[in-house]
Amino acid sequence: MIKPLLVLFLTTLLSLTTKAQFYKSVLPSPEFNAALEKIVRDFRHNFNNITGEKLYSQGEVDSYESTVKLPGASNCYVNRYHSVTDTTASWQAELYSGEDYKEAIKIYRNTFRLLNKSKMQQVDRSVMTFSGNLEEPVETIRFATSTLTLDVDDRRYRNFVAEVELISSYNGFLVNVSLHAKRPTMPTVAKATLLRFCSTLWQNHLPRAHFNIFDLCT
Repeated sequence: MIKPLLVLFLTTLLSLTTKAQFYKSVLPSPEFNAALEKIVRDFRHNFNNITGEKLYSQGEVDSYESTVKLPGASNCYVNRYHSVTDTTASWQAELYSGEDYKEAIKIYRNTFRLLNKSKMQQVDRSVMTFSGNLEEPVETIRFATSTLTLDVDDRRYRNFVAEVELISSYNGFLVNVSLHAKRPTMPTVAKATLLRFCSTLWQNHLPRAHFNIFDLCT
């Protein structure tokens, strides 16, 4: 009995240490760059190569475990649409869930910084980088989305973006990162209200790893 408890303790400690290092990182680690590169490259294949076990179906969206994990993230998954008009996929990870607003802001800003400083390689070894502007959270709204585009000469990535989201819910705060093809968005205030509602459902009614707020609200 002692041995399993020791293994659990060491695993938890390692996870917390990894997250602490991620939150404090100024530059992306080689592991972060490598994972991000695999995810970005597989966008061309609709994330088929990094799609793992099916987790959940909700309406016209199926959620799968991602076989590639972004360091510092607790949940990484691929969401697939299966409607008549939409068969695309998106990749999403949860980086923070808790009640500490200052900590959520810190992770939100740092995630944006790491994405903005990451350097990835295409198959032909040309360099890919993200660029964008940080949207600072407003105290009265407590919701923010920062969008980065991929600087690469490839039409397949024409609408591809990385979005870092800070979401306020009735149970605390969430920080997510999504990699996907950009869709038309609703006004910021309306989206913020819907995200709060969705995140409440997520935390109280559906398993977090199986419920993609972003996909419902864009």
